[in-house]
Order: sequence, then structure tokens, then C-alpha cells
Amino acid sequence: MASYQLTAGICSRLADVTNIEDDILNSSPTIQFLSFKKVAPTTNGATTVDRYRIIISDGEHFLQAMLATQLNHLIEDERIKKHSIAVIDKFSCNLVQDKRLLIILALTIVAKEATKIGNPTALQAPTVADTTNTTPAPGAASAGASSTTTTPTAAPPQPPRQQGRAGRPAIYPIESLSPYQNNWTIKARVVQKSDIRTWSNQRGEGKLFNVTLMDETGEIKATGFNQVVDELYDKIQEGKVYFFSRARVNLAKKKFSNIQNEYELSFERNTEVEECIDATNVPTIRYNFIELAKLIDLTKDSVCDVIGIVKEVTPLTEIISKAGKTLQKRELTLVDRSGYAVRLTLWGKQAESFVSDDQPVVAIKAANVGDFGGRSLSMFSTSIMQVNPDIPEAHALRGWYDAAGSEQTYQAYSNVGAGAGAFVQFDRAEILPLNEVKTRELGASDKADAFSARATIMHIKTDNIAYPACQTQGCNKKVLEGHDGWRCERCNKSWDKPHYRYVFPMACADYSGQAWLQGFNDVGEVLFGMTANEAIEIRDRDDIEFTKVVERAVGTAYNFACKAKQETFNDMTRVRYTIIKMMPLNYREEGKYLADLLRRSDWSKS
Repeated sequence: MASYQLTAGICSRLADVTNIEDDILNSSPTIQFLSFKKVAPTTNGATTVDRYRIIISDGEHFLQAMLATQLNHLIEDERIKKHSIAVIDKFSCNLVQDKRLLIILALTIVAKEATKIGNPTALQAPTVADTTNTTPAPGAASAGASSTTTTPTAAPPQPPRQQGRAGRPAIYPIESLSPYQNNWTIKARVVQKSDIRTWSNQRGEGKLFNVTLMDETGEIKATGFNQVVDELYDKIQEGKVYFFSRARVNLAKKKFSNIQNEYELSFERNTEVEECIDATNVPTIRYNFIELAKLIDLTKDSVCDVIGIVKEVTPLTEIISKAGKTLQKRELTLVDRSGYAVRLTLWGKQAESFVSDDQPVVAIKAANVGDFGGRSLSMFSTSIMQVNPDIPEAHALRGWYDAAGSEQTYQAYSNVGAGAGAFVQFDRAEILPLNEVKTRELGASDKADAFSARATIMHIKTDNIAYPACQTQGCNKKVLEGHDGWRCERCNKSWDKPHYRYVFPMACADYSGQAWLQGFNDVGEVLFGMTANEAIEIRDRDDIEFTKVVERAVGTAYNFACKAKQETFNDMTRVRYTIIKMMPLNYREEGKYLADLLRRSDWSKS
């Protein structure tokens, strides 16, 4: 196995709390990993991002360090292991409880597999004699140790933490903040600033604002109340970099924040905010984009980052909230390369100020996933939207759309999933016989109930198998034929021809009984293997061929994810069973599930 040269003495130099030279901070030392340990969350039960404590070695000594959360995947994907060799490209050093803590921000893997180099030992903490300034008495040089006397002089105060290049205290990374630290300074970019919000209740009135701060290691939310709002709101500008200190670190209230940090900051009267002129090495917004087609895999109220082209924009409208407040609202239709379109709702000033020129690219950080119309997106108060951002993903999307995407047809999330059943998933372990669905009276209350079923299609009603829908992405409203074509009252547009969408009931049966299940567009495309436009074209051209298409679909078994919900129509109340997702049987998966079930049952012992 190849031999590797580690940077000798780097651990002792990094651990020296009395001094750390600039050339060390700008170096790229080669080290070896000795161990990794996941740090257990210390919050009130809220989900937090995993963090890893690591031990590094230079062959002579070892030193404790932390891995920045953006590098977690290196451990989780086993790209680095025990005894791996790496070059630390970027790091910071911070003083925690009188010990130097190394934060690794970026690294290059030299060798994934290696043998342990040397026999590294722990660094010895400096003793009192090491850090006390003493002056030997005359003649002490020739005297024995027992006769040595010292005359203490005034010792310079030890710095509480590392001093920066301009005498500024050391900059702590955001991910190292905790309620157990008092004196700290962070250098962070304000990536989002909210409007000033007011409240009034039995305990009084007040106002607040919050900001999202970001550095290389992560994000954190900060909030200012009442008098602090007057002092800091105008001073803190979105997009700029500041030094922040003397704020209180609290446990994050996850109910009011979507930021992945177990702590948050509270600005106080003595909080110091100073603009940073040198804003290098402070990132702008960091995204983790998902394709619009994958929104189907997310649960309701999930948070995600998306990027898309604004294909449609609705006019600004006003709605009255349940609390009686007037809210400004605007809806955008976003599309991307996955071939899907989704509706994004903007509120307040963001809705008022949005200008859609030439179908821009928008990138949204921390959008909320809703279930209106199957899948939809909306903005939190802490969500961030950039129009035509200068990032590679935006440039690639712009080029694709201008070249081909503008002529493409997109799949809109249909209304089949509207309501509580939008995020129903099929679960083999929870399959219910159709008769039991009825005897349990699922859906009989005001709330929709989800269930999984496996049944065979016995009959399909084809009298009105599809309806003429609006061609606007995300609309799907029924259109009526008039003198000027097929008109959509919602969009106030007319079309030469409609875009047909499936809607039909079908009788399905299993060993226990039969039930009528309602299918919509996605279900029809799976069932018939063609779009509703194609099916209607066949029906209008040849009744016999259309009948054959329907007959081929009958007699096939499927797995169903459904919701049951009580509905009232013409003064008659009944429970409707709606198919959220329909999947052909995969016999390999079914067999594997049964085999696993047999192994778990351990029948051999019975």
C-alpha cells in the first residue's frame, strides 16, 4: 500500500490557544482521520441536522474537530472512513471552553483506504507555569533548581479567543453557536428579511421582524422585538454581510421556522451589528433543488427548494383571511425539464412587487408543499425567491427552455389529490378488503380517510369518460363551446379545441365484495395507456375500436391508494372512494414482500 506524508506538527500548532498564525489559517494541511462520531441532538425533540465529531491526526498528535454539515455525505456515503487521508482545503478555528475546536469546511480526499500512520498521542494542556510570565532572580541561572526564586511581573491578559487580522475577535461559524457560549461574533449574510409584523392579544401589543443569516457552515434565524425593531430593522439590509454579536442563543421553535438549525438568535438592546466591507468567503443562498415531478414523493407541509420557468402569471387579487385581514395574492405556474407544471402562490408584498417579464427563471428556497390541486407550492415568511439568479442551474434551465421547453406540453398536478387524501401512499401491510372499508365507515365523518386496496376492475362507465378542460397549465376547469370557441370562464380565454381529461367511475372487486372507485386523469392514463385526447379521438372515429380499448382494461388487478370522503349532491349524502394512485401489480415486489413476511413470522418455530 502506498505511503503518505502527513503535515507534521499541524495538530499542536492548531491547538495553541495563545497564538495562531495567518499562514496556518491559509494552509492546506494533510491529515488522517482516526474516528467519526455522530453528535446526539440536544433539542426538545425537534428534528435536527446530524453533526459529526471527528478525530484527526498528523502522525504525532491527534486533535478533536467537527465536520461542517455540508460534508456529512462523505461519511454517510462512506467516501471517507477510518484512517482515510485527506487535505483540508478550508477550515476555521474557534475557542470553546478554553480549547481550540477545528471546523472542517472543505476537503480533498487523498486516499479512502490507508493504514494508521505513526502512534499519535493526545496533546497536553498547558500548565499554569507554561502561561505565567516570570522573571528569574539574579544568579538563578547558576543556582540549583531548589534555590530558584521568581519575581512575578504583570502578565498580559490572555485573549478570550483568537484575534483576527484587524484586531477583531475570532469569527465563530454559525453551526458552532450554542446557549453555552456568551462571547461570540459571527460573520453572516442576510439572505432573507421579513416585513415588520404586529400582534395584539390579552398580554399587550408588539411588533417583530426576523432575518435568515447564512455563512459557510449553515443558516440560523434571528428575531428582533419591539424597541429592537426600531433600532435594527432599517440598519440590516437583505443581501449584505454583517458582523453580529451579543445576541441571545435559544432553542429553535420549529413550529415557526423551517431552517435546519437546532438554535435561533434573539436580538437584544445591546446586540451589535456592523456591516462587513470584505464580504469574501460568505456564500449567498445555498439551494438543494428537486425536480417538480418529484413533488409527488413529498408529504404535505414538507419544505423544499425548487427552480423553474414562470410560464403563467395570474393577476393580483385580494382575499379575506379567516382572521378578517385583507391579503394580496398572486399565483405563478412553474415548469421544468421533468415535464411537470406546479402552481406557486405568492403573498403580500412579494405578490404585489412580482414582475413577470419574458417568463423569468425563479429559484425558491424553503417553499411549502401543499395539497391543493394535487400538489402546490406556497411561500413561508422565511422563504426566499430569486428572479433570474446568477447560478449554473438557472442558466441551464434558461437555455433549455428557449431551445425546446417553450413548445413542450407539461403535466399539471390534477385535482384528484385535493384535500386530505393528496398524500395517500399505497402500503401493502395496510391493505383493506373492500367490504371492510364499508363496514368501518371510512369517510363517514367530515375528515377524509385514506386506505390501500388490491382489486380487479369489473366494469367501467364510459358514458362521460372525459370532459373538455382548459388548456392553461394548472387550470383544468371545464370549458364550454361557444361562438368564439371553447371558453374558460376562470382564465377568461377561448381555445380552438379543449384539452380532454379523464373522469370516470369503475366497479372494482376483491374476495370480500365490490365498490365503485372514482378515477381521474392520471388513473385513466395508467388504465388505458393513452391520453384522454387520444381516447376521445378513437371514440369519435370508431365505436368498435373504442369498445375494445375499454374491454382490454377490464379484468386486470391493480394496487390502489384511495381516500374516502363524504360528499353531498342534490341533498343526498354519500361516501365517495377516490383513487389517488393506481399501480399495476409487480409480481416480483409482491413475492418479495410475502417472503419477507414469512421470514418475520418465523413459522419454523411453530
